[in-house]
Amino acid sequence: MNNTKPLVIMPCMDMMKGRVVKGVNFVDIKDAGDPVECCKAYCATGADELAMLDISATVEGRETMLEVVRKVAEVVTVPFTMGGGISSVEAAQAVLNAGADKISTSSAVFRKPEMIAEMVKEFGADKVTVAIDVAQNAAMPSGYEVFIDGGRTATGADAIEWAKKVDGFGVKTILPTSKSTDGVRTGYDLPLIRKIREITDADIVASGGAGTMEHFAEAAQAGATVLLAASVFHFNVIKIPELKAFLKGRGFTVNG
Repeated sequence: MNNTKPLVIMPCMDMMKGRVVKGVNFVDIKDAGDPVECCKAYCATGADELAMLDISATVEGRETMLEVVRKVAEVVTVPFTMGGGISSVEAAQAVLNAGADKISTSSAVFRKPEMIAEMVKEFGADKVTVAIDVAQNAAMPSGYEVFIDGGRTATGADAIEWAKKVDGFGVKTILPTSKSTDGVRTGYDLPLIRKIREITDADIVASGGAGTMEHFAEAAQAGATVLLAASVFHFNVIKIPELKAFLKGRGFTVNG
């Protein structure tokens, strides 16, 4: 385990119709507040980075809500990644122009992988995150299948093979989310993190399933360098300063 690089604590705000929401297993959506106010609060309480995802943009066939991106950009004091509905290099450029520091893309680049190379060339590898939604499937060589369209559509593609392909484009950040652990607070999908860590030197974002501070430590031990969570932060189950103190006590390097 490389423990010299500080872990990144990244609250994630899933958005629908301009509001922050949170679901369980990608469904059962609940309102969790205003995105601008949420971002301000997270910056004030020690978040290292923020992630925002317009979870209905791809399915509704529209682009990301740029007005929300602009409003958030005015108040944040840490880098933020925006995803959802980014289906072209031009759409990514618009999101970055609106003030996002990085973009995250999933379904569009799965359908057109060469777009990853185009984005990396256009914006630089540091600004491009590829998100991979997966579900456990014993029929796949790795045991994991790629899903797209906000986790709604099975692809028949092996998730680790897709992660290898993504890595080959020089992407610096890969964000896998396991449908089976998303929102249930029983812990991240650690085998998934380990399998992706074996094939890449990119930053791996642990996503889907955090319920206790121990879960964050387990994900870091498995190879994640960015620790993303939503509901435990939104509903004050875990406070970021306490989490950082806990991780520091476990021997991990953290910011602040």
